[in-house]
Amino acid sequence: MKDYIRQRALDIARHIVEHRCTVRDAAKAFDVSKSTVHKDVTQRLKNIDPAVCEKVGEVLQINLNERHLRGGMATREKYKKNK
Repeated sequence: MKDYIRQRALDIARHIVEHRCTVRDAAKAFDVSKSTVHKDVTQRLKNIDPAVCEKVGEVLQINLNERHLRGGMATREKYKKNK
């Protein structure tokens, strides 16, 4: 694995843990695709730093559990604007 990919994976992981952000938010912050972020933090990070990978996994699981709530809030805001 190239050094810049390794460093990007670590930087993205730290960002997700520090800001408790979603994959989509991290992708915007680092100007990469959601697929790249997801691959970096789920597959590549296991080989780089398993401890950080576990922390990121916890944040991603929280986001997964709350996504239906965020979707409902977004829909509510959408229809409030249309009234």
